[in-house]
Amino acid sequence: MSFFKKLKDKFAGNAEAEESTEKYKEGLTKTRTGFTSKINDLVAKYRKVDEDFFEELEEILLQADVGFETVMELMDELRYEVQRQNVRDTSRVQSVISEKLVEIYQAGEEQTTELNFADDLTVILFVGVNGVGKTTSIAKLAHRLKNEGKSVLLAAGDTFRAGAIEQLDIWGKRVGVDVIKQSEGSDPAAVMYDAVRAAKSRGVDVLICDTAGRLQNKVNLMKELEKVNRVIAREIPGAPHEVLLALDATTGQNALIQAQMFKEVTNVTGIVLTKLDGTAKGGIVLAIRSKLKIPVKFVGLGEQMDDLQPFDPQKYVYGLFAEGLDKEEAMELLEGDK
Repeated sequence: MSFFKKLKDKFAGNAEAEESTEKYKEGLTKTRTGFTSKINDLVAKYRKVDEDFFEELEEILLQADVGFETVMELMDELRYEVQRQNVRDTSRVQSVISEKLVEIYQAGEEQTTELNFADDLTVILFVGVNGVGKTTSIAKLAHRLKNEGKSVLLAAGDTFRAGAIEQLDIWGKRVGVDVIKQSEGSDPAAVMYDAVRAAKSRGVDVLICDTAGRLQNKVNLMKELEKVNRVIAREIPGAPHEVLLALDATTGQNALIQAQMFKEVTNVTGIVLTKLDGTAKGGIVLAIRSKLKIPVKFVGLGEQMDDLQPFDPQKYVYGLFAEGLDKEEAMELLEGDK
């Protein structure tokens, strides 16, 4: 059974998994249109797998922002696998690429893509530069957690950006979640103190904290986040339980640079990759995992509230190669009718 078929069979019969898989397919349309169509053209151009084929494939992967190190690793793996399986026909390479992409993402350290919840109150800190979709992601995550039966409270800790508090407050009302806030220009640590106290007194399950997104002055940002962390940890030992970094997928390699900078100033435990549906360079997911060793925990696959999806490498690869799977199934049906 082909890798594509195994992927589809894995999610078949599970309504929730099938719906999520379909969101990946729709959300990765731009990447798939550029990336997969180029691979299809390459397969049509070459009838046999040779070094010229590999060189052009390498260029396609680099253009998709998969990242240099990941591409080099993938090409080595592909050359070995093609030789091991005695693959001569280029049409069979797509399935091998898919399998190796999943293996590369899952290789190395054991890092869960699931959120780390505490037994009592869970505190999630959101960090990220302005304009990456951080506030929207906070609201979508709150909506998701509410639908899972958890009570949620938000903290408006980005007190420096004009309109940030009001923006989070509006989103809070939309998803039916209270927002703890102070006036613009207030000390973010004071907001966090109030929010933690309110969360404890109300007995909520999850407190999601917004923070300022200024990277212009790394020293100030570090001091600010250290103070926020200290205040939270003093009230709840072991908190924050997650530090999620929001990155805009459409910025490509710039997202990697931002991630590296935030990694230097705070303990980032996971990535929320926004606007993945808006880029043709969805390979950035693999570059983040390979270069930074930080798990992608959520991906933004559209504008709707339910379009913030937990990251699943197999669904991601399915989304990249969905048309290839559909064609392969059609070919199997045609061969079965003969």
